[in-house]
Amino acid sequence: MDTMNATEKPWLAPESQRVVAEAEARLLAGDAEGIEAEVLRLVDAHERHMDRESVGLNAGTNVMNPRAAALMARSLGNRPSLGHPGDKYEMGMEFAEQIEVVAEGLVRRLFGAPYAEIRVGSGALANLYSFMAICKAGDRIMAFPPELGGHVTHHRAGVAGLYGIETHPVPHDAATMNVDLDRLRSEAKRLRPKIITAAGSLCLFPYPVREMRAIADEVGAYLLYDAAHMGGIIAGGRFQAPLAEGAQIMTMSTYKAFGGPPSGIILTTEAKLAERLDAIAYPGMTANFDLGKTAALALSTLDLLEHGRAYASRCIESARALGEALAAEGLPVQRVAGRGPTESHHLAIAAARLGGGQRASKHLAHANLLLCGIGLPLPPVAGDLNGIRIGTQEVTRWGMLPTDMPAIARLVARVWIEGEDPERIRPDVVAFRRGFQSLHFMRGA
Repeated sequence: MDTMNATEKPWLAPESQRVVAEAEARLLAGDAEGIEAEVLRLVDAHERHMDRESVGLNAGTNVMNPRAAALMARSLGNRPSLGHPGDKYEMGMEFAEQIEVVAEGLVRRLFGAPYAEIRVGSGALANLYSFMAICKAGDRIMAFPPELGGHVTHHRAGVAGLYGIETHPVPHDAATMNVDLDRLRSEAKRLRPKIITAAGSLCLFPYPVREMRAIADEVGAYLLYDAAHMGGIIAGGRFQAPLAEGAQIMTMSTYKAFGGPPSGIILTTEAKLAERLDAIAYPGMTANFDLGKTAALALSTLDLLEHGRAYASRCIESARALGEALAAEGLPVQRVAGRGPTESHHLAIAAARLGGGQRASKHLAHANLLLCGIGLPLPPVAGDLNGIRIGTQEVTRWGMLPTDMPAIARLVARVWIEGEDPERIRPDVVAFRRGFQSLHFMRGA
């Protein structure tokens, strides 16, 4: 097979450059049969590592119903699906387009929303479509800053900046890790933003959506709730109901707590926004979309319609139990006076004494304990994030209970508090994980 020199990407971090160069040299040198064998080996290794041998505490990952996942490999995902049901550009879609209708209808039913846009490729694109439906380049929005869990898509480095939107921070109260409404009103009156956003990548407590909507109305702005991480918990009725509380538009990813395929959704209560979003999706930005993912979304939504409340409740119960157990082990778990560590499936840990969130997470990953860094309203850590973010959605689907959380906290503490070599702890993590090999809160599971 023809080969080429490794592509140089000097803008990448040195470690990323090293990994890319080594992988290209090792994996691309053989013939087609050898490369195929390596790809299949890596898939098997990844699934064994993530699904069988690790404790997944990443806040942004989950596992899908295998019956839904299987639909992504069916041939319907290979065909283009341009246009609306009943008026497709290319012929032969009369069966597949009905799946699109079912998936959209189930999503609307799940969230009690009059309009849903399901052709969006990701949560990031859901935010971009929403910005495009409301703003033009040069407009202002107000979004949660990184230290309050604000997502990059709302800021200069993400789709907001790429579209040309000027982002200003939603003021927050560090003690409560929530919105400072008085300062928000003052700043919104000064800035006159087109959108005010709520929520993002770390959501410990419900946000004051009704009060934020009132402020948005005062300045002629829309209120957008970014439920990227909260979709499955909101669907279960256990966190808050952003659309019922006043948000005109809600975006989300369909993996994470939702537990579906890698895609996105936009929900809105307003017909004029729905019409704009529809035009952005087709013929604008999406055009063709993956009907295999659409079918997987339909089945994943059925899981939440049937099991969502019990699943969301278990996620939250386990997060609270894990937070208390980690604190008892000496970890600096973030807490709010009178409310505890969380009212969602998320937890946050201050990372300064651990050397930074990503540094600590990479160290812990050697023990097959998987999580990641996050920004918190705390003093910065040089060269790293100052916090660590944990989510319990994946361990919940693997059948772990609140009573199992102290065992996880003990494993974490052995690395972070007692300084044990994570490589030596890994066999204990694998042994613990062997007790959780079946999936829960899924139809047919």
